[in-house]
Formats: sequence, C-alpha cells, structure tokens
Amino acid sequence: MSVTTPQSQAPRTEAGLLTTRPVWLVGVLATLAGAVVTEAFALVARAAGVPMEAASPGATEAAEIPVGGFFGGVLFWSVAGIVLAVALARWAGRPARAFTVTSVALTALSLAGPAVAPHTATSTRIVLAASHVVAAAVVVPLVARRLSRVRH
Repeated sequence: MSVTTPQSQAPRTEAGLLTTRPVWLVGVLATLAGAVVTEAFALVARAAGVPMEAASPGATEAAEIPVGGFFGGVLFWSVAGIVLAVALARWAGRPARAFTVTSVALTALSLAGPAVAPHTATSTRIVLAASHVVAAAVVVPLVARRLSRVRH
C-alpha cells in the first residue's frame, strides 16, 4: 500500500457497547430492560385472564397488583444486584461467576414467595414465579457479560 492509501481500521472486538461501560451503568440498563420485559410478560398474563391479585404472608386477603407493579418490583430488587455486581467487580477473583451463582441462588430463593402467597390464585402464583425467572433471564446475563470483562 502507498502512504496515501487509507489504512483499514482495526477490527472491532466482540466486546460490544455494554461490556465497555461501567458496571453500575450496565446494571442500570440491564435492570431497565428486565423491568420492561417483565412488565410486558405480566401484561400478557393479565390479558390472558390471570387475576393479578396476591397477598403477602400474614395478609387476610389478596390485593391487586397494579399495572407497573412488576416493573417497580424489578427496579426495587435489582438495586441489590447492582450493588453486588459493583462489589464483586472490585473484590472478586472471578466476578462474573460469583455474580451468576449468587444471582441464580437468590432467584431460586425468591420463588418461595409466590409459592406460599396466601389468598392467591394458582395461576397468579405461577405468573409471579415466572416473572422472577424472566427478570433474572434478562438482567443476569447482561451484567455477567460485563463482569466477565473485569480485569484485576
């Protein structure tokens, strides 16, 4: 090639946009994506006729889960996941693995809530439990992918 011929650019790595951003930012973006997908899942269930009424342990009757309730729940609980991811990125030897194992264990543990929800229809319990899995299926891989790029 001559000096005047433009050189080709270096090939892009497969890292992608999210794997180059700060862990906390990827956590926030993954949380928003998970919240939208989970709320959409709940809206489909609602449209299919699943009653969106559940009760907390100790409650005497079920209360309606409002539209947006699943979105808000994912936002609320994902804050702990973002804090965990940031801490693991800083101190864990294998942060992606530690985050994935911990997140899967916590998601499995979270399924106990819908399983024992009193005054709640079985179909609603199934949707509630599935929504935990849907949220985790969106959020965990995105954050874990980012954490796999952490170098100490």
